[in-house]
Amino acid sequence: MLTPQELRDRVRRSVAEHRPIDEREQAAIPEFLRAFDLLEHPFAEDADIVHVTGSAIVVGTRGVVLHKHKRLGIWLQPGGHVESGEAPWEGALREAMEETGLALRFAEEQPTMVHVDVHAAPKGHTHLDLRYVLIGDDSDPAPPEGESPDAYWFSWDDAIANGEIGLVGALRAVRVDLGTYLPDAI
Repeated sequence: MLTPQELRDRVRRSVAEHRPIDEREQAAIPEFLRAFDLLEHPFAEDADIVHVTGSAIVVGTRGVVLHKHKRLGIWLQPGGHVESGEAPWEGALREAMEETGLALRFAEEQPTMVHVDVHAAPKGHTHLDLRYVLIGDDSDPAPPEGESPDAYWFSWDDAIANGEIGLVGALRAVRVDLGTYLPDAI
């Protein structure tokens, strides 16, 4: 388990070293780092209106999983707030399993961040979102009561066409590298 300072250092380093995949992410990385460096408790949802969140690009042989956000009404990747003592990649895994009802695992032994996005969120918050690839089997998503009932496997083309604009670059990048995550699916 990482100490709070080790976690902070690891996250900052992974964002600073990440190669952006498009103009949106190129702008998001320095914005993330500026905001992150100012936060006393960057992983605590209630410490500041700006905080780190973790999201998942859930992939499998059927494509990619998106869910329709309950409040926003748009197709997004699963993910959300990091809980106390949790790393962003752990939050991404927990949130994705909670929101989809799927058994999921990291694509690689060490969770690898594949995308950075900074965006406005409900309640006047700003999310410093870190995205990780998770692998799912062929099961249909089965979100529990209280979660968005609209969670489905999308073909890559349909996910890119219907996903929220801030997600599209991440989907395109993961699709290009899909053989890294799912070598038997190519």
